[in-house]
Amino acid sequence: MNLIKSLVLGLSLSLASLAAFAAQINLNTASASELETLNGVGAAKAAAIVAYRTEHGGFKSVDELANVKGIGDKTVEKNRDQMTVAAPARKPQP
Repeated sequence: MNLIKSLVLGLSLSLASLAAFAAQINLNTASASELETLNGVGAAKAAAIVAYRTEHGGFKSVDELANVKGIGDKTVEKNRDQMTVAAPARKPQP
């Protein structure tokens, strides 16, 4: 019985970790509405993030988000585990 409980617990933890990773928001590709799901980010800040990304060619690190007007270090820290800056997928050349 303990083996079954251990297996179920291990599977649950694995699925929770996978779900947390899958839920990450890519600052370089997320829409404004996706960015609004971050803690402390409303419509105006989401629009500022998109504008910054467009003007500067994308984010090189999550910490760079603090350079966006209206976003501070506290907002970055609150959301750090939910964000990534992975490069967008490139379309294959014909």
